[in-house]
Amino acid sequence: MPESEPPASHRRDPGPVIDAGRAARPPLVKPRFGVADLPDQRGRTIMVTGANNGLGLQAVTTLAGAGARVVLACRDLERAASALESVRAAGRAAGSAAEHVLVRLDLSDLASVRAAAAETAAAVGSVDVLINNAGVMAIPKGTTADGFETQFGTNHLGHFALTDAMLPLLLRAEAPRVVTLASIAHYGGTIDLEDPNFDRRPYERMAAYRQSKLANLIFSAELARRAAAAGSPLISIGAHPGVAATNLFDSMLPPIPGLASLTRLGMRIVVNSEADGALSQLYGATMPDVENGDYLGPEGLRGMRGPVTRCGRSQSARDPELARELWELSVEMTGADFAALRP
Repeated sequence: MPESEPPASHRRDPGPVIDAGRAARPPLVKPRFGVADLPDQRGRTIMVTGANNGLGLQAVTTLAGAGARVVLACRDLERAASALESVRAAGRAAGSAAEHVLVRLDLSDLASVRAAAAETAAAVGSVDVLINNAGVMAIPKGTTADGFETQFGTNHLGHFALTDAMLPLLLRAEAPRVVTLASIAHYGGTIDLEDPNFDRRPYERMAAYRQSKLANLIFSAELARRAAAAGSPLISIGAHPGVAATNLFDSMLPPIPGLASLTRLGMRIVVNSEADGALSQLYGATMPDVENGDYLGPEGLRGMRGPVTRCGRSQSARDPELARELWELSVEMTGADFAALRP
């Protein structure tokens, strides 16, 4: 590489590219996938982080309506109690007798991550699918309980540690899956392996968010590679919702009464609704044609809306050396070593 060219972890991607792996894979069997296309989920247990609102709530109510037992992993148990009632109602309406589970999970605290996995293990015998859905976006600079920059620590490191802690439960399932939500914001994102917490470089809200979402997508692909190398039945899938009209954008708005609701209403006209935004993770969690290493989401309007398809990803998201280095850094930062995947 020329001396003047920055390392891959610092390069800004020019925009969407179609990677060779995606291009070689067949089209999805349900190119116009909707809720009605979900296979019967009776007998399956699916854990969803951030299940009390937004895309997570859409996912858990839909999955319960298809017969699944759902584990709602949420930070705010008061708000989650209402979500649990919605899930139970959806299950009852579908004639399902599944007993749903609510566990407290604060992804910004590794002690809470480990406790949530232990609580889940005490409540269920195995987990078929883990959906790493929760996240924060474009918030002011802060740190997690463990001293990490909040967006990187919550969106990436929290889910990295949770997936490791959940592996024993996942590997008891016949065909376990991990679905990790990324974002079209990963385009243009960079990962500074020397300063992931913005200790030395200036903090910028969207730069931190893009870094965390690029890390999510790299993690999903590297987990797929490592699971395959270990001969594990686990498959790992990345997904993105397009641009969905959820409360994730509220932190970017001025504190004017009613503005957040009005903004979401206007967004639904142009981009995805919450229900449509959840379809990519639902496809990844349930459909039989999903392949290890897939990245699913809409590609219309430059990825903002449209039916679920196999997506391209940025050059950084396909960089094997960056993936290895990010994995090793994440192990060092969290202590999660994925020992359950070792042959």
